[in-house]
Amino acid sequence: MSTVQFIKPLSGAEGSARASELFRTTYDDQEAGVWSAPGRVNLIGEHTDYNAGLCLPIALPHQTFIALKPRQDDVVRVVSDVDPDGMTSANLDGLEARGVEGWIAYPVGVAWALRQMGFTKVRGFDAAFVSCVPVGSGLSSSAAMTCSTARALDDVFDLGYGHSDAGRVTLIESAMKSENEMAGASTGGLDQNASMRCTAGHALLLDCRPELTPLENTSQQPFDLTSHGLELLVVDTQAPHQLNDGQYAQRRATCEEAAKVLKVANLRVAADGISKADDPFQALKETLDALPDEVMKKRVRHVVTEIARVRSFVRAFANGRIEEAGRLFNASHDSLKADYEVTVPELDVAVDVARANGAYGARMTGGGFGGSIIALVDSGKSEDLAQKIADEFARQGFHAPRALAAVASASARKVR
Repeated sequence: MSTVQFIKPLSGAEGSARASELFRTTYDDQEAGVWSAPGRVNLIGEHTDYNAGLCLPIALPHQTFIALKPRQDDVVRVVSDVDPDGMTSANLDGLEARGVEGWIAYPVGVAWALRQMGFTKVRGFDAAFVSCVPVGSGLSSSAAMTCSTARALDDVFDLGYGHSDAGRVTLIESAMKSENEMAGASTGGLDQNASMRCTAGHALLLDCRPELTPLENTSQQPFDLTSHGLELLVVDTQAPHQLNDGQYAQRRATCEEAAKVLKVANLRVAADGISKADDPFQALKETLDALPDEVMKKRVRHVVTEIARVRSFVRAFANGRIEEAGRLFNASHDSLKADYEVTVPELDVAVDVARANGAYGARMTGGGFGGSIIALVDSGKSEDLAQKIADEFARQGFHAPRALAAVASASARKVR
């Protein structure tokens, strides 16, 4: 049996010091400041975003730190603690979408996006990144990078958008534009909103109805783990993602086709109608009976019930009903497994072990077909439970998982 890799968050002081040291070593210069932005995890509300539904992400205490200094020209130079000897560069002058390859596309893309958005005083910069957000785990390491870069550029070029929620919406736009248009990684904004707008002790309720403005579609909901004596365990199964065979697109297309059959703009309209009915169970049955095949019925049942679970989870946690919140986690995973069919054996095994060893509830999080699970557990239990999952993975011949725990959230900010 191997010991599970348990990833601790860096404190603000430690992350700042490491980023500063890497900057000075690389550029033989003093940075203008250090900024940070967190990774995120979605508590509940999976595959609801593209159905105009509800999601409930939190920002993790695990953050990406950027030490940065502006330049007088259009050159961008970046280095990361992943490869401290691998400084790389690009030029903003004449840069077009998809004009940069590799991870540098993310920070360069933010500066490019801001210039595209009319912020012409944004120029080149030197930057050093240090991160404890695990890459490839579905915890939005890319959003942590783009959002920390956006906060840094906002400060050093005196744009003035980072100190209000309305202003941060503009910075979120630049981070999304970077990922979508420069890096070519499709994102709908959940990750960037969580990284930039989550606050301590709260989850961000994100309402994805297209008619809402960015200032109307979010609200802060109580999620203070410490006050309830809880931790949120996150286990990256390290099962390879399997989205490249069209499974994600297939499910989205099925949902869109179902909305057409039901003669509604999106499945959120159907979900809201069912929730307001005198008999929601009968209303759900009638909705499903109107669909032509079993696969479509299953997909719609997940979306409609998952949107309802988000609402129920918010109420349950706010009122201290932790066991109920845990049951909603379990119901979400069971629906994603049976109706949406996006789990893999590693996800299911991790969830089963967590449930059997004291978790209030456990579920896969993210798009599925690999990635991570979350479990709501009593404070101090995360490492033991993660090790039990690792032991079972070893017995079944899976890759060794890695894990982290959240007891408090973070938000994008200037560290010093």
